[in-house]
Amino acid sequence: MGPSPSPGSPVPLTLSLQRLFSHVKIENLIAGLSGGVVSTLVLHPLDLVKIRFAVSDGLDVRPKYSGVLHCMKSVWQQEGLRGLYQGVTPNIWGAGASWGLYFFFYNAIKAYSKEGRQTELSATEHLLSAAGAGAVTLCLTNPIWVTKTRLVLQYSADPSKKQYKGMMDALVKIYRHEGIAGLYGGFIPGLFGTSHGALQFMAYEELKRDYNKYRKMQSDAKLNALEYITMAALSKIFAVAMTYPYQVVRARLQDQHNTYDGVVDAVRRTFRNEGLLGFYKGMVPNLIRVTPACCITFVVYENVSRFLLDQHK
Repeated sequence: MGPSPSPGSPVPLTLSLQRLFSHVKIENLIAGLSGGVVSTLVLHPLDLVKIRFAVSDGLDVRPKYSGVLHCMKSVWQQEGLRGLYQGVTPNIWGAGASWGLYFFFYNAIKAYSKEGRQTELSATEHLLSAAGAGAVTLCLTNPIWVTKTRLVLQYSADPSKKQYKGMMDALVKIYRHEGIAGLYGGFIPGLFGTSHGALQFMAYEELKRDYNKYRKMQSDAKLNALEYITMAALSKIFAVAMTYPYQVVRARLQDQHNTYDGVVDAVRRTFRNEGLLGFYKGMVPNLIRVTPACCITFVVYENVSRFLLDQHK
């Protein structure tokens, strides 16, 4: 046998990466992508409403809405179904890619962490696995979310007055006029937002495990659709309540109608002009949207992944 690698050598890192990638399963990517696309198609109009409320800072350029239903009705009267679904293309790409990559990396990191162990992962380990998966996913998908925000915040019903014709047009124009920095607008609060996914996944895993212990079943035993929905809804509500303000800050940094000097400036101006409640604008439509979206995503994911993985047994 040759000498063992010294602590500073790159071999352990290479071996660690090889071990990590040995746990990668394409089935998790496909299942997550399926869940993200289905939930986005069903619930995109509520996402549009959430973003419009999140950026409502009193600028004259913005339409005024008295509530969720008034906003949806106004958009419908001006532009019909097309108006309610503007920005849906990057949303489908973003949600599909995000959920797919998230489950893809999360399950790989989780399996890597559990390798060679008999004990279950702790809540903290679930939290760290989800945070790592979220950070990698955001690095790959942030430009898609910027284009979605820009498309959703085009208020004119006249197509000739709209700055962006669609997702690719927005990507090209943002890159041309604002460079890489424009495509990564809102990245810092988005990175903080990975804590949202991490808290959600931690709560989801712990709820599933505790429930199965209560049923005296294995911790990864399959649940029925209603049980998955309940676990997903509770974990999502918990995560939203803990982390919603970052979404407001992120949407404002990505908004083309206003300019901030950075995260601190956006936080300071929002608090000064609108108080603490300013950081929770759009939370009601967000909860109405994300809770069923999360339930749909998780139910589709759990069933598709089990089906695909069973095919390979």
